[in-house]
Amino acid sequence: MRILVTGGCGFIGSNFVRYLLKTYPDYSVINVDKLTYAGNLENLSDIAETPRYSFMRGDIADASPMEALTGKGIDAIVNFAAESHVDRSIEDPSTFIKTNVYGTFVLLEAVRKAFSKQQIRFIQISTDEVYGSLGETGAFTEETPLAPNSPYAASKTSADLLVRAYHHTYGLPVLITRCSNNYGPYQFPEKLIPLMISNAMDDKKLPIYGDGMNVRDWIYVEDHCRAIDRVMHDGRPGEIYNIGGRSEKPNLTVAKAILDHLGKPHSMIQFVTDRLGHDRRYAIDFSKIERELGWAPYVCFEEGIRLTVEWYLAHQEWWRKIRTGEYLDYYKRMYGNR
Repeated sequence: MRILVTGGCGFIGSNFVRYLLKTYPDYSVINVDKLTYAGNLENLSDIAETPRYSFMRGDIADASPMEALTGKGIDAIVNFAAESHVDRSIEDPSTFIKTNVYGTFVLLEAVRKAFSKQQIRFIQISTDEVYGSLGETGAFTEETPLAPNSPYAASKTSADLLVRAYHHTYGLPVLITRCSNNYGPYQFPEKLIPLMISNAMDDKKLPIYGDGMNVRDWIYVEDHCRAIDRVMHDGRPGEIYNIGGRSEKPNLTVAKAILDHLGKPHSMIQFVTDRLGHDRRYAIDFSKIERELGWAPYVCFEEGIRLTVEWYLAHQEWWRKIRTGEYLDYYKRMYGNR
């Protein structure tokens, strides 16, 4: 198979590219990434020379190159390309609309135009945040009404509805996955777990929103990659598949677990003013993907957080470059300001 991965230099995308090449020796992967602040070529430096892998710097909102790529015998597109940080979406929603909504539209149009000549499976990587917030009990199912509460979540919801419409209107073989919070190697340090790890390593305070009791379901990134693999190969076109880690944890518990692994005191936690519109709890019912595709998470939170802390300890050069902006300076030298 020939797979086009968009946003493959980001956290989940780079892990998925590496997973595909390791799991399927006869597959080839084309990675398209705009290389914005969270897209890092170093995430895939170890496979850059692999003959079955190629990289192209590009924007999914740019129709011409996307249409050209879909005409090159692509069997599937896995769309990771997205602006994904809630706080940034609150500060400036415009880039989220352009990439997450219009960019998805451009990809769908490229698939539609190629549809008469080739069948391209389109997998839209979405988020559980499209469902909004839960109370103290219950879990999101694929039938839960969509109720996004941040500009980021609204942009992903809009993209999901476009994907659904292109299946029902044009018959495109599309699938949507909605996953809970990922963690693991190569995650950009602004997200909760890598931020907590890097701050603790530098003896800085660990900022926790509100009372720290906002609950998220956590999934180790390689488990997520396995789930996307199952959906890409065997998922039913037009369907949505929730993906979860069966690891609901309050943010405060996550921070304490990280400090414990690093041998640091809990007094390093600092409570800060809560985020605007902060959803209180997410939980995922992923029984559909278990039942239909035989997938379940392998890595429990305790093991996953240990692996993640060890990775950040062993790869300090990687995240310190990001914190100082060195990698952005490198891209400007290589590519200019495009």
